[in-house]
Amino acid sequence: MNTQRWRKQHKWVGLLFSFFILMFCVSGIVLNHRTLFADYNISRKWLPEAYRFKNWNGGLLRGAICYNHSVPGSILLYGNSGIWQTDSTASTIKDFNTGLPEGADYRQIRSMASTPDDQLFACGQFNVFRFNPHKRVWEALPLATAQQERLTDMICHKDSLLVLGRSYLYLALPPYREFKQIALQAPQGYTGKVSLFRIVWLAHSGELLGIAGKILVDCIGIILIILCITGIIHWILPQYIRRKTINQQTRKRMAGLLKRNLSLHDKTGRYTLVLTLFLCITGWCLRPPVLLALVYSKVCPPPGSVLDSPNAWNDCLRMLRYDTRQNEWLLSASDGFYRMRELTDTPQPVHQAPPVSIMGVNVFEQNADGNWLIGSFSGLYEWNRTTGTRTDYFTGQPAPNKSGPPFGQHAIAGYSSLFTRPCIADYQQGSDFAPMPAFMEHLPVSLWNLALEIHNGRIYTALGPATIVYIFIAGILTVWCIYSGYKIRIKKRTRNSSQHFNN
Repeated sequence: MNTQRWRKQHKWVGLLFSFFILMFCVSGIVLNHRTLFADYNISRKWLPEAYRFKNWNGGLLRGAICYNHSVPGSILLYGNSGIWQTDSTASTIKDFNTGLPEGADYRQIRSMASTPDDQLFACGQFNVFRFNPHKRVWEALPLATAQQERLTDMICHKDSLLVLGRSYLYLALPPYREFKQIALQAPQGYTGKVSLFRIVWLAHSGELLGIAGKILVDCIGIILIILCITGIIHWILPQYIRRKTINQQTRKRMAGLLKRNLSLHDKTGRYTLVLTLFLCITGWCLRPPVLLALVYSKVCPPPGSVLDSPNAWNDCLRMLRYDTRQNEWLLSASDGFYRMRELTDTPQPVHQAPPVSIMGVNVFEQNADGNWLIGSFSGLYEWNRTTGTRTDYFTGQPAPNKSGPPFGQHAIAGYSSLFTRPCIADYQQGSDFAPMPAFMEHLPVSLWNLALEIHNGRIYTALGPATIVYIFIAGILTVWCIYSGYKIRIKKRTRNSSQHFNN
C-alpha cells in the first residue's frame, strides 16, 4: 500500500473515530480514581431513556429487611440508590437515606443486617453505617480496610456482625464499635494462580503496578487526547489558511502554527507508539470474544504486582451466608462456592453448584425448607444441597452445568420474600411487585458509573445490539489508526534516506 493510501486511512479513521477515543480517555481517567469523583452525581434525566429507573430495574432493588424499631411492621428496601421504607404491601415508599453521603457511589447498598439487640446496619461499597434511632440518621462506622478495599456483603449471625470485603472478612461483636480484620485460610487445592483476565484488566487500568501504574495509564490517556486534538487541528487549520479573507501576516502565523502542531502530533505518536498500542490492545481484550478465552486461563501472578499477594482471597470474595440445615458457612467467591464449619477452617470447594454469571451473585437466600436461591445475571436457581439438585426457578428444568454468557434470559439483580408475594427484580425488566414512585425515575447516577457506561460503550444506545461488539470494533479501529500513522512515518523516513543516498 502506497503512502497516499496510508495517509487517507489514518486521516479518516482518526477523524471519524476521534470523538470515541476522547471519550475512552476521559472516562478511563475518571474510572482510575473512583474515590476522587465519588461525590459527583449526574441526574438520569440527562441520560438516554434506557438509564432511567422503571419498575425497580437497574439494581434499584437488591434486597429488603424487616425493621420494627422505627415503625412496627416496616420493611426497608435497599439497592443501587439507597434505602427506602415501606410495608408488606408496598403501598407507600418513603426516603430512609438521611445521614448517608450524597454521592450516589456511596449509596450503593450491598446488604443490611439487624442485630439481636435491634441495631440496624447497612453495608455500602466503601462504608458501614449504623442507624441512630434517636436522631433518625445514618452514621458511618470506622472500618480500617486493607487498601480501602470495596465491601461486598454483610450478615449477622447470632451476636456477630460480619462484613465481607473483596479480600478480607471483618468481625464486630457487641457493642459493634470496632471491627477485627480476618484473613480466611487458603482454600483446598489453592495453587496461587489467577485468571489471565484479571491480569489484563489490571494492566489496562495500570492498577497492576499500584498507584504508579494508574498514573502511567492516565498519562497514556492524555497522550491519546493530545494525538486526537492535534490531528483534528491538522485537518481544520489548512482550510482556515486557504480562506481568501485572511491577510498575509495571519496566514503566515497560522502556517507556523500548523507546522508546530504537526511536529507535536508526529513526535508524540512516534515516541509513545508502544504505550498507546499496549493500552488499546489490553482494552480490546476485555470484551468478547477475546474475554472468553482470558476468563478460563489461569497463570501465575506477575511478581511484584498487586496480584502477587500472600492473601489467597485477594479481590475474590463476594458473599457469605450460614446454612442452617448443614450447620456450616457458605462462601461465594469469584471462582465458585466454598463451605467451612468455622470461619477459621480451610474452605472446601462446593461442587455441582448452580451457574453464576461472571459478574457475581446478587441473590443468596435460604428458604424455609432449607433450599437455597442463587441469583445472578445468569438466572435464578433453587439449590438443594442435600440431594445436589439444581433447578431453574422459572422453568423447573435442571440447571445447566455452565453459566454461559454474562447476561442470561433472566438477569437477576435482587430478591425479597417479605412482601405479600415474592419479589424478583430483573436488572432490565425490574419487578411488578409494587408500583415504583415516579420520583425514583431520575435518581442520580454517580459520575464513576457514568464513566463506566461510556468506557464500555453501553451509553451509545442508538447502536442497539451493536453495543455488544462496540469494544471489539473500536479496538481494531484505534489500533489501525495508530499503526497507519506509524506506516506513514516509516515510509517517510525510508523515502528521505533514499533521497539522501542518491544525492
